[in-house]
Amino acid sequence: MIEKMAISHEDMLAFRVAGAVTEEDYTGTLIPALEEAIAEHDRLRLLVRIESDFSNFTLGALFEDAKVGLKHWRGFDRVAIVADKGWMTRAVKAFSVFFPCPVMIFALSEEEEARRWLSESLGAIHQTDLGGGALHVQLLGKLDAAVYAEEEQDLNAFVRANERFRLLLDLREFDGWQGMGALGEHLSLVRDHRALVDRFALVGSGKFAKMGERFGSKFINAEFKHFEDDEIEDAKEWITRA
Repeated sequence: MIEKMAISHEDMLAFRVAGAVTEEDYTGTLIPALEEAIAEHDRLRLLVRIESDFSNFTLGALFEDAKVGLKHWRGFDRVAIVADKGWMTRAVKAFSVFFPCPVMIFALSEEEEARRWLSESLGAIHQTDLGGGALHVQLLGKLDAAVYAEEEQDLNAFVRANERFRLLLDLREFDGWQGMGALGEHLSLVRDHRALVDRFALVGSGKFAKMGERFGSKFINAEFKHFEDDEIEDAKEWITRA
């Protein structure tokens, strides 16, 4: 059985899974709710509670499960699995690295924590116009795909106002990406704007800064310089220098 549960945010869905799951559970409950929500919100945060009495899928349910995953693969922004069954949590952990969004597993007693995790902001991007066509972009925490979507409009507005620009990428407080979808959005954003960058400063001392140094100096055809964590003011002076 699959039944829809109440949840406070419009861009979130919650389902309870119990007993045996049939094809009718997918076609009558899960798929209509998903398609209606994605048509309205584009991206969803999903909570799935799997009860201890969950037993098995029918063959029809397995087929429908595969179709749902393929059709809505990029529609999920974040997924919380609430379950205690060992084999289920192990399977989710094994495949979560391939998901295009962050996936977290919670025990049945932790459903409220799962709901809070779905609603909170894990990371942020701050953009500051330094003047003279220089932009300071600071990545904070762990970023998901939704953060990039929110910031892209501001970045495009800056690019329209500056045919060429200088970029200061600040990774001092960056902890990585939440899922392959966020990484894909990051690479897409770089690809779309890299030809417009005249000067590129990278600030950071951690592993992502080292990765960015190798990547940026080769992928972006611009004057490039790397600065350590404590050299942020030097980076600002260099990026704004005439």
